[in-house]
Amino acid sequence: MKHVYLLLAILGTVIPLLVFAPWLLDNGLNPAQLWREIAISRPSAFAWADVVISALAVFAFAAHERRRVAIRPLWLPVAATLMVGVSAGLPLLLYLREKAKENNDFLP
Repeated sequence: MKHVYLLLAILGTVIPLLVFAPWLLDNGLNPAQLWREIAISRPSAFAWADVVISALAVFAFAAHERRRVAIRPLWLPVAATLMVGVSAGLPLLLYLREKAKENNDFLP
């Protein structure tokens, strides 16, 4: 599963950025415009709310696992979630967790 998680982390980084890049090139770093387009429809707002809640779940899971498994570097999946999204952060966290478990990096 470790390799599957790594592949999903790569895909979860590349594909969303490819989709977002044209908007970013057209609008630049324009949070106000981004917010307007997020709030333009209920399905769009639903999708963003889903992603935000999922990101909070990733952070909670990372904090919980930090007490059990020595996931290193733990900041990396958190940064990936904040910079790209759950599609990058969650599989990266799961990959690092599997790698740590494979090395028996359990905390006392």
